[in-house]
Amino acid sequence: MKFSQTLYKKVNEIWEKTHQHPFVIGMGQGDLPVESFVRYMKQDYVFLIDYAKLFAFGSVKAKDLETMAVFAKLLDETLHGEMDLHRQYAARFEITNQQLEETKPTPINLAYTRYMLNVAQNGSLEELISTLLPCMWSYWEIGKMLAENYPNSTEHPLYGEWIKMYSSKEFGSLACWLIDLLDQLVEGKPDWEKQILEEHFITTSKFEYMFWDMVYQGGDWPV
Repeated sequence: MKFSQTLYKKVNEIWEKTHQHPFVIGMGQGDLPVESFVRYMKQDYVFLIDYAKLFAFGSVKAKDLETMAVFAKLLDETLHGEMDLHRQYAARFEITNQQLEETKPTPINLAYTRYMLNVAQNGSLEELISTLLPCMWSYWEIGKMLAENYPNSTEHPLYGEWIKMYSSKEFGSLACWLIDLLDQLVEGKPDWEKQILEEHFITTSKFEYMFWDMVYQGGDWPV
């Protein structure tokens, strides 16, 4: 069994709970409250600013030019693909780019990104990938699930573009590249090193659930 398959099995319960979260299902059914989506859009925008930095670290830690180039592509896709979608959504609600960038991250958002950035700065390339992968992989899974289970969801006037992006073959191919790279990097690694990667993968999978719940419930700083 590939290492990525082992990871998938270990977080299956967490991911299933995430994929059935009212926020996610609400997008598929088209009845997610708009204010929840606006909260998500703003928090995810500042999340992506830090998430993009992880791909920059990937280029730094890469051992060959081809890997460097793909991490650079992931960085570009995040800055000019995913974040562009957020900017387009924001424009519908008369939220400026400056207002997006000045959004203050919630405690969960901040804890999540700082965890990943700490690993990126201090860990190996495989640690970095195991930390950032749950976000990208689970988004692809969510996008596909919504597109398959709710056939008209891709045409929804508000949530359709989100579902189209994350269910796309283009987004999926980048997620698969990261999955394959992680499998290659762990070949021959001792069990104790794999255990560290598993812990990163499980931790950020939990953060993913907490992020969805936070933007749905509206959790923020107590004062």
